[in-house]
Amino acid sequence: MTIAHRCIFLILLIASALSVTSFSPCRLDTTSPLRWSPDSSHLHMNKKKKQKPLPANINANKGFATPTAISSSTALIPPKISPSFRYAGSIRAHPQTPRRFVPDTILQPDYANDGIPKAKPPLFPWIIEQKTKEEIEKMRAAGRLARKVLDLAGREVQEGVTTDEIDRIVHEATIANNAYPSPLNYHNFPKSCCTSINEVICHGIPDTRPLQRGDIVNLDITVYLDGYHGDCSEMFVVGGESAADDATKKLLQTTYDCWIKAMNFVRPGKDYKEIGAIIEDHVTSRGFTTVKSFCGHGIGSVFHTNPNILHYRNNEPAGKMAPGHTFTIEPMICEGDASYVMWPDDWTATTLDGKRSAQFEHTLLITEDGVEALTGKFETSPLQFWERESEVHKGVWLGSSMEAKERERALNGFSLPSQG
Repeated sequence: MTIAHRCIFLILLIASALSVTSFSPCRLDTTSPLRWSPDSSHLHMNKKKKQKPLPANINANKGFATPTAISSSTALIPPKISPSFRYAGSIRAHPQTPRRFVPDTILQPDYANDGIPKAKPPLFPWIIEQKTKEEIEKMRAAGRLARKVLDLAGREVQEGVTTDEIDRIVHEATIANNAYPSPLNYHNFPKSCCTSINEVICHGIPDTRPLQRGDIVNLDITVYLDGYHGDCSEMFVVGGESAADDATKKLLQTTYDCWIKAMNFVRPGKDYKEIGAIIEDHVTSRGFTTVKSFCGHGIGSVFHTNPNILHYRNNEPAGKMAPGHTFTIEPMICEGDASYVMWPDDWTATTLDGKRSAQFEHTLLITEDGVEALTGKFETSPLQFWERESEVHKGVWLGSSMEAKERERALNGFSLPSQG
């Protein structure tokens, strides 16, 4: 190969990497204020959308104050949405409480003060960090705490409870365990968890709207403990199984089953890009669609890094799986159109047609003989009806490795409490 050929080859590699890792805003279709459609050649890096940093001295009443400028006022912050904004569905923005305080004694991620993550992922998407034994143990601890907090928050998903109250519980439980709630001030996100209701695909901001019977709610919890993140999410039905109609059950069951199928695929030597086809094939055969604008991600001491996990059929060069890789799979599955509308808060993404969306997420560790859910359930975790009735995997799923399967058999032999 000549020097010129080598240079061209290198340029093509860099272009390929940038096409996966770069940020790209949505294209606005001027035919309608609602017609937001993502640029199909790019995606928001991993799951969380990049935003411009806000000034460090911004007023606390805007909901994005730095830790040194947090207001003790309990005055509610009105939604930053114009009355003329055309919502896609029934969910509306409600006032929020001010951002919650984190003591200086707790180890905080590099974005905690100014909202700007300092660590960047490797340039090439197939370069993936392999964790050491010591790092894996810290990841296990962070994963266990994330699950503990998620279970605690899930018990509060009841009619009349606000997502702001759930956020308070998440925040206080995380702090009480000497950890930092990872979403807080990540690219200026104002709260300690994400609460996505009905047509909200992801990144819903907790507010003062009371939950209503029949709502479906995704609680997305991430904690930063001893320098490492643990990330997980789960669906809940307000009112429990009795409040879920057939359409709700079909959406939740399909989302859960495609997620389990994708996780069962994971083992050393497999291509990350193959995950998406497993998800897409399962959901489209049942009349659903999969979101292409947000994805799963590598995780560790950095909140979002390589690999990018696309939840649809693709041929992106995301690398091969190897022991020591830690990442998330978190498909977002929709009843109708998988395109999205971004609210003016620059976080809340809802379906374009106002139909509902569902999502599940684990932080996963690839082992020598399979995969393990670092955010797997405990004996005290609720057993959801989609776990009980799944035709893909009966009971709680903890992984495919020999060790995970042994714990899973013991756990499923234990009488788990039912949700609702």
